[in-house]
Formats: sequence, structure tokens, C-alpha cells
Amino acid sequence: MKIRNPFKTLSKFELGLWISSLILITVTFVVGAEFDFLVLIASLIGATALIFVAKGDPLGQVLTVVFALIYSVISYRFRYFGEMITYLGMTSPMAILAAVEWFKNPFEKGKSEVEIKKLSKKACVILWVLTLIVTVIFHFILKAFDTPNLFMSTVSITTSFLASALTFLRSPFYALAYAGNDIVLIVLWILASIVDTSYIPMVMCFVIFLINDSYGFINWRRMKKRQNNKRQSKLT
Repeated sequence: MKIRNPFKTLSKFELGLWISSLILITVTFVVGAEFDFLVLIASLIGATALIFVAKGDPLGQVLTVVFALIYSVISYRFRYFGEMITYLGMTSPMAILAAVEWFKNPFEKGKSEVEIKKLSKKACVILWVLTLIVTVIFHFILKAFDTPNLFMSTVSITTSFLASALTFLRSPFYALAYAGNDIVLIVLWILASIVDTSYIPMVMCFVIFLINDSYGFINWRRMKKRQNNKRQSKLT
């Protein structure tokens, strides 16, 4: 799957959503009480990644890896070890695997849109069992590290694993899982901002991520319908 001039593939709405996200994130950082350049960079990369993920473009997965690495450092600084472990040890590797999977499975040869896959009942059962196992294991790991806001950090593990796995599996429901994770992270960073106001921009960052992930679910449903229609037309 080749990627050529990726920004030219964005629709007017997607381009507007992307630019608006970058502006809102930047303004929030500029007017904030304290300016953290690393947090700003992570937020801008994350917002850009989500736009391309919403289009089923593997470039989004490549950018997700970069975002995950930077976000891990930010989480470590506030002792959100759950976030650090999740993004460094799970989200980043899963994004790499997803990028490979997406590159290998374009819907149309020479295009950057991934082919959407329907999950079988067996795959769903296995996914939920693995999610439960990962959640329990990480809960005790986070507890051992005396992680702040343990309950919400554990919930974040659950939603992050689901989102990463569904992304790899090329399911539209990845976006709903990420939206759930965004809500959890909004709560976590609000709690962090009470202690350190320099993290207030992270709240805005994940609010914007929530909007972008919501669009991602809508667009993947459209993509799925369009792909199904093309398959049917080839059979008739």
C-alpha cells in the first residue's frame, strides 16, 4: 500500500477538523499558566494521527507510535505508570503491528484505505477474555507501583487494550473503544491538573481526541458500507 501526498486525501471537512484541532490545542497551550513543549508536540501529533486513522490510512498508525512514545514520557513524569506502561508496552507495539496489517490489507491496490474486517463471534469471545486477563494483571502491577487514581488507571488499561486490539483487527468499533478511553483520560488529567495546572492542556487534548474518534467511528461505518457495495457490484 503506497501513501502519496496524504494530506491531499483529506476531505474539506476532515481538513477543517484537523486544522481546528491543531489551533484549539495550540491556543490552549499558549494561554495556559505554564507551557510544556513536550505535551504540545504530543497533542499535535496525536490529533494528526487520529485524522488519518479515521480514514483507515496506515500513516495514522505510524504517527500513533510516535505519539505513544512521547505520551509515555509525559505520563512517567506525573507517575501515571498505568498510562506509561500501557502506551509504551501495549499501544506502541500494537500500533506497529496494526500499521503492518493495514499496509498488507488495502481495500484497493495502490490506495491507502485499509480493508475493513468483520469480527467473528469466536474472535469477539477471545478478545473479551484477553481484555479481562490483561486488566486483572495490570491492576496488580499498577497497585504495586502505587499508581495515583488506581481505579481510573485500571479502566484506562481496559479501554486501551480493546482499542488497540480492534484497530489491529480492522474493526470500526476501535473508535468507540478509543472514545471510551478518551473519556477516562479526560477524568485522569483533570485529576492531575488539580495537582499541577500545567496539565490542563492535556484535558483539552483528549476532549479533541474524543471528537476525532467519534468522527472516526462515523467514517468507518461509511467506509464499511461503501466497501460492501463495491464488493457486491463486482459479484453482479
